[in-house]
Amino acid sequence: MLVYKPGKVAIVLQGRQAGKKVVVIKQLDEGTKERPYPHAIVAGIERYPRKVTRTMGAKKLQRRSRVKPFIKVINYSHLFPTRYALELEGLKNSVAAEHFKEPSQREDARKTIKKLFEERYQTGKNKWFFQALRF
Repeated sequence: MLVYKPGKVAIVLQGRQAGKKVVVIKQLDEGTKERPYPHAIVAGIERYPRKVTRTMGAKKLQRRSRVKPFIKVINYSHLFPTRYALELEGLKNSVAAEHFKEPSQREDARKTIKKLFEERYQTGKNKWFFQALRF
């Protein structure tokens, strides 16, 4: 499927992260030996940043603008594509299929994604991506 190109924003439909927004990092249309179905490696936001106001102090503002990310391999049938896309200059290199074998590598990948997401949130780019879905 050519719908899920790297950088495409999608919504997870099934599982623990259902209703969360993710960005596709790598798509595997034919599948692999371990996963013989079309799937994608995605990075998403498990806990979105909270609302901030002008009267809040710097420490409170910093604490409220934290992002809790996740990385996951998800079947295409559990993703819902959106019309939005994110530029992926740093995300592409941070997660690979090998990171899912070793927990410490997975943790390092999550930390780099957290840094990238928080940086992007602070600059004010892609505001839609950092707001929780309302339904």
